[in-house]
Amino acid sequence: MVKRTAGDLESIRETAVKLAVDFCSLSRRILRYANRGTPRADFLRAVSGMILDFSGADALELRMTDGELRYIWQSGTGETDRRCRTLERVPVHPELNLPCEEGGGLVEELCAALISGELSRDGSNITRGGGLWIADSRGTAACPPLRDELGAGELDQICGGAGSALLIPFHLNGRDTGLLTLKSERTGFLSPREVEFYEGLAETLGVAVTDRRAQHALRERMKELTCLYGIAKLVQRPGIPTDELLRGVVELLPPAWQYPELASARLILDERNYHSRDYREGGAGLRSAITVEGRERGFIEVTYAGGEQYLEAALFLEEERSLIDGVAQQLSLILERRRTEEEKRRLQEQLRHADRLATIGQLAAGVAHELNEPLTSILGFAQLSQKHPELPAEAAEDLELIVKSTLHAREIVKKLLFFSRQMPSQSRPVDLNQTIEEGLYFLESRCRRQGIELVRELDPELPEITADPAQLHQVLVNLVVNAVQAMPGGGRLTISTRAVDEGVQLAVADEGVGMVDEVREKIFLPFFTTKDIGEGTGLGLPVVYGIITAHGGSIEVDSAPRRGSTFTITLPRRAAAERAPSSREADK
Repeated sequence: MVKRTAGDLESIRETAVKLAVDFCSLSRRILRYANRGTPRADFLRAVSGMILDFSGADALELRMTDGELRYIWQSGTGETDRRCRTLERVPVHPELNLPCEEGGGLVEELCAALISGELSRDGSNITRGGGLWIADSRGTAACPPLRDELGAGELDQICGGAGSALLIPFHLNGRDTGLLTLKSERTGFLSPREVEFYEGLAETLGVAVTDRRAQHALRERMKELTCLYGIAKLVQRPGIPTDELLRGVVELLPPAWQYPELASARLILDERNYHSRDYREGGAGLRSAITVEGRERGFIEVTYAGGEQYLEAALFLEEERSLIDGVAQQLSLILERRRTEEEKRRLQEQLRHADRLATIGQLAAGVAHELNEPLTSILGFAQLSQKHPELPAEAAEDLELIVKSTLHAREIVKKLLFFSRQMPSQSRPVDLNQTIEEGLYFLESRCRRQGIELVRELDPELPEITADPAQLHQVLVNLVVNAVQAMPGGGRLTISTRAVDEGVQLAVADEGVGMVDEVREKIFLPFFTTKDIGEGTGLGLPVVYGIITAHGGSIEVDSAPRRGSTFTITLPRRAAAERAPSSREADK
């Protein structure tokens, strides 16, 4: 027995203290890094590098279990050697849930025995913490009950050709386990004291892995909450257009996912496509439908394309699936609410428009009745004067001008009465196609003179409707004349009809100058016109509007500058007056 001096003991003590301090420093570094909540692959890469640099080992292997995920992380001294191999899809020891391949030979059997704690502590090579220490792969080792003795060939297989190895099992939490393996080309590269410190380090590593998982989960929840907060701020912006809102939502989604540098998002709504910057197609993805008022109108999705295969328990977290479903649901509600608000604004505008029309209609009716009597007298006396036998030629020409002007004034009065609905309606069964043909008979020559191609697309199966044919003729003439005036350089004028569920539709489409939104919103207001003074009264389209609404129908306008205009009229099969019950019938 070698007798140690006081100096030797002091040196041993100082070495032990220094070793303890160094291991404590390494443990703190690992725990601090785990507190960052970095992705698993980044964490394992950094921690394995720390341990390799500290220990001077040539290779490191980490086997760990994380729920359903079982994987092996292997690192070497070179940066290119640090890689991972996942066993997530391999059915390995399902009853033990161990990161060891079933039927993988001696190495896998030994790893399973170490992790599950099956090895006897009586084995000379079994450490105090239940690990296996192989100081020299050329010797022998006992590890009962797996093997009474492992020969040089078996140890070499376990060490993977290295000179020595240390295998240390550790716990991550109450359910998951792990195994740390250090290998060195040198034999006996660790002392018994260092082996004990590495066993403590392995437990610290288990704590760090568990902490990293918690921190990572917390960071993911923070990213998701930040995304939802950003969407809420977008929605609250007053007057934000829908397109801008959807583009903003798409940009907020990728940063909320586990790997934002690989994630990209897109949103499809009807025929519109919105996507995040640097959008890349392909790869795995999550998708959720956007449903508005019970009808699916599109979807929103987040995809991963390219990049390193990260080693998380799942490429997409359950919280991320809930997030994209929640965002899709919120967008559906926002779109429904905006549609309701738009419909409300449209109805309010229609009410204001109807109120203005009613007021102007009352005024027009009164003016028309007051003008009719003097106009009738003027016309009558002018026509009587024309019959005078000795009427000078110059006076006859003047009288003819008076008659024409009076007739024009009476036509304006007639339009005012149409507009105010004072003219009696004579409804009867009408073939709309026939009424259109009769009206176009008088308009075709004018179209030809102005270089306009008149195209008919009339539905031969069009059902009859109950209406006033004279008033429908007035509607057609006003719309065609407007279309002709909108195409001074010629073009195509299309008259089409078709049957719809609620009745029939008449469409008059031109290729003219079109209208801006400000003009289109005012075209049914009486006396509003874009024509020069003397060229229009501003009553043509208001008269059309009055006739159509009197028949219980509707009229819509689609127009844009330099793209022409299309007036679409929908008429019910039965006239409004015919559909409405009389007061006597209502009392029954």
